[in-house]
Parts: sequence; C-alpha cells; structure tokens
Amino acid sequence: MPPPLPLAFAGEEIMPMAEPVFLAIDWGTTNRRIYAIDAHATVVASERDHRGVTSVAPGDFPTEVAGIRARFGDLPVLIAGMAGSVRGWVEVPYLACPANLTALANALHWVEPRTAIVPGLSFVGDGGDVMRGEEVQLLGSVAAGFAPPDALLCQPGTHCKWARMAGGSVAAFRTAMTGELFALLRRHSLLADFLTADVVEGPAFHAGIAASADATLLTALFGVRASVLLDLRPREEAASYVSGLLIGSDVSEQALVPGQPVHLLADPALGPLYAAAIGAYGGRPVAIDSQAGFIAGITALWRMIDAR
Repeated sequence: MPPPLPLAFAGEEIMPMAEPVFLAIDWGTTNRRIYAIDAHATVVASERDHRGVTSVAPGDFPTEVAGIRARFGDLPVLIAGMAGSVRGWVEVPYLACPANLTALANALHWVEPRTAIVPGLSFVGDGGDVMRGEEVQLLGSVAAGFAPPDALLCQPGTHCKWARMAGGSVAAFRTAMTGELFALLRRHSLLADFLTADVVEGPAFHAGIAASADATLLTALFGVRASVLLDLRPREEAASYVSGLLIGSDVSEQALVPGQPVHLLADPALGPLYAAAIGAYGGRPVAIDSQAGFIAGITALWRMIDAR
C-alpha cells in the first residue's frame, strides 16, 4: 500500500497556496462539484451547482467542460460519477471488484486528449451491484490513511453504499435504497401528509431504530399512519420515527459484530443519524470527511497518470 498522501485539510498544516495543476469534477445525477487542485492535493478553488447529468443535454458535455476550463483554468480534467453512465457524456464500462486505485487509473476513459472519466465499479455476489463516483471516496480514504486497508465503509445518501475494503481495494459492496425510499414515502405515499416535519436525532428517531430490530418494516410503516390517527404518536414525530426505522433496517442488514468499526463518509445531516443506528446495533462509527476522501482519491489518480 502506498504511503498516505500529503493533504492540506482542516486541522493539518496548511501548505503555501499554489497554482492548480488539474481540475476534478464529481458529476452526480442532479448536482456537480468542481475542484481546482494543486500539486499538494490542496483545493485552490471550488464550485457546486445543480448542473448534474440530467440537466445537461446529450452532446453538450464538451461545452460544459469548456466552460469549466474558462472559469478555472485551461487544465487537464478528471471526472468521476454519473458522467460515465448511460445518461452521461459516454457510457464507461464498470470495473469489476476487487479494484484499487491503480486499476482505476489503468481503466480511465479518455473522452478528449486532456479529459478522462473514472470508471465505476461492479460487484457480483448474491446479486449484481454497481457504483459510480463513490469508488473515488472509498479508495481515497484508504490512500490518505483515514481508514485502514481492511475496513467496512459506509456512504449514506439516496443510495447508501456499504463497502468492504481488503488490502486497500474495494473487495465487495452492497447498496440500500434507504434515502430514495424515504423521499418516495415523503412525497408520494399514504404517509406523505404525516412526514412533513424535519428529521431530528431524538427519542422518536431512536424509537424507529429500536422498532427496526423486529424486521417487520412493511407493516411498521403502515403502523406509522395508524399510530398518529389513534393519538399514539404525535404527527410531528412521524418523520423522525420513519427515518429511524429505515436507517435502522439498513444498518441491521449489515450484521455488525459488537465493537466493529464502521468508517462513515457522510454529510453533517446524515452522519449523526447513521452513527446513532450503527451504535445501536453494536458498531463503532468513525467519521470521515467525504470531500477529503474524494480529493485524496482523485489526486492519487492524477499523480499516477501524470507520472506516465
């Protein structure tokens, strides 16, 4: 395993500001993050917008990247995420697990002489699974020393990823539609009128986690409506309870060993919720800065191709 990358993030020594040497784009379905990165893996400038792949017309990706270069500098570009999907710039084949950073670097798809797309990963276990974009965070977190080379990593979100790392490679992973299911229930289900409050990590959320241990998710969800109608649960607590029920069900499927570390790459909203559920099921959550993991991973890829 290579030594940890020298990064300049919060709490570490800040290196002198330098000119960026490449641009990285984390191109999701609905959002896009752009980073100008220098030779020390320091983010010199960044931008986040809602120009995800579904907002870009087919054939307009070269124009989008030209506009990014006009704003950030005429530099090489590495793209991760859904730009390599069937809806993106070009469909890039998945790389089968196990896979490490070297394998990703060797499988980059060059859409232009100075623009490459990182392939996603696939895993075939009991069924098939795929990811695009998360692999950079996962492998970057290990390369930077945020997580050990053999570890369980969790990336909460619309589609929560659970990845088992072995020897610094992504050995296996599974995806849960936890966030998407909550969003669908909140907008389009019989429960929609009961799920308008914000989710908070309080007694109702923890009650939902506890209820998930019964493994009766489908009946428990209908019971949320009944419990409010019968004045057994305040309406304003329903969203937190359902969130705890779904996240608890997600975590329970992982069959955590008591005391098992789970390295959690999550935003400030989802991080505490998943940490609470992991703790309730006997695991030990370890927080990781997901952006730092992405920067570490994409910079490692850049260094590999720059050295050629």
